[in-house]
Amino acid sequence: MKNRAKVNPFVRIFVFAAVLVIIAAVAAVSLFYYIFGIPEPEGLSLASWPHTFTDNFSIWMQNKEGTLVIEDMAIERLDEYGLWIQVVDETGKEVFSHNKPANYPSGYSSSELVALSTSTSGDGNTVFAGIFQDSDQAWSYFIGFPYTIGKYMLYYNGENVGRLSPVFRIGICLIVVLLIVFIFVYGFWLTGHLAKMTKGIGDLSLRSYLPLPEKGMFREVYKELNKMDTSIHNSDQLQRDTERTRREWISNITHDLKTPLSPVKGYAELLVRTPVPNSETIQGYGRIILKNVNHTERLINDLKLTYQLESGVIPYHPEEIPFIRYLREVVIDIVNDPAFSDRNIQFESGVGEIPVCVDIHLFRRAVGNLIINALTHNPPDTEITVIANLDGRNKISIIVRDNGTGMGGEEQSELFSRYYRGTNTKEKPEGSGLGLAIAKQIVTLHGGDISVKSELGEGTEFLVSLPVKR
Repeated sequence: MKNRAKVNPFVRIFVFAAVLVIIAAVAAVSLFYYIFGIPEPEGLSLASWPHTFTDNFSIWMQNKEGTLVIEDMAIERLDEYGLWIQVVDETGKEVFSHNKPANYPSGYSSSELVALSTSTSGDGNTVFAGIFQDSDQAWSYFIGFPYTIGKYMLYYNGENVGRLSPVFRIGICLIVVLLIVFIFVYGFWLTGHLAKMTKGIGDLSLRSYLPLPEKGMFREVYKELNKMDTSIHNSDQLQRDTERTRREWISNITHDLKTPLSPVKGYAELLVRTPVPNSETIQGYGRIILKNVNHTERLINDLKLTYQLESGVIPYHPEEIPFIRYLREVVIDIVNDPAFSDRNIQFESGVGEIPVCVDIHLFRRAVGNLIINALTHNPPDTEITVIANLDGRNKISIIVRDNGTGMGGEEQSELFSRYYRGTNTKEKPEGSGLGLAIAKQIVTLHGGDISVKSELGEGTEFLVSLPVKR
């Protein structure tokens, strides 16, 4: 079976044009019969049939010694078609009639005969006249048809029409030839554009598309194809970048899980294989094992939390709280952490107490991640400032600012990616690379926005914008 996709577009165009021509011809014939056709017992006939029938009716008439005789077959045909007939002699006196309506007289003057023979339809009947002549006698007959038929006579200069007839035939032939040539030329032109578009669509799937010039009748199609090519390339690039960062993150998280497990395994082997050490040594080994187990647990919990936030299955219990005091307590808790007790962390607020609806546990995690990120990835003498302000849009802004090392534009663009770890995390491998991604997911869950501004050597500023009322 021939593949439909491989059919030449020109064949389709030719078939389409042929179908149009056939439809036009059928419509023309139907219109012709609608205008010039009448129904009669044997089917649809042209409106000239009554005139032809009237002219041929005389074959059923005979002159027998001066008397007009009409054959029985003629009467049967009249009855079959529902017609009537009236025959008059040369003086206009009726000599025969059949089914004649009562309103028609039995005799006519010369002027009435002329008027009757040329009259159009009346009372739903149309009368046609004929003459039967035999020897020296003649009879006029009138046949009435139950149709409304228009009778018009066309007069023309026969000599001029005969002279122009070849010109009309040549003109019609020329028009037909030009039409055929036009269809072929237009078909080839359209086929070329269709082939170009078909090739372009195929090249899009193969990623080998070359932009088409956006001009001509199909410029909108070419424009959309070019836009689609750009979109596909951008999507492919995004997919490659996502896949690259995903592989990097998997490699990092695998390494980060192995890092705390190695000392756990090592000290556990020491406890098993060596003679029973003293209690001080056991406690030292235990502290190291516990520290690394806690770190492993944090990594696993971060991984679980980010997927819970992404899938929307994390328990979310917002409540209205005094937000400024809440932020101050979050900062104080981090300052009181022995790991950061010697770091410079400040809290500032330019507004009074504001009630805000948040999930206190989740939002503490978001703010804590931003502060700890600044503490972890900057030198020990870095100053961290947490600022709370109220803007004019019924939103509260939380700024976490530091004067540390800062970061470049490329690193900022991927900072909140779930698969991304910054370039300076090698110095502090304790993180999972999920802290900022989790912070963004939590802020988004609360209907807020988060952004970052940073310059290398000048520090970093995270801005969280949160609705006051939700």
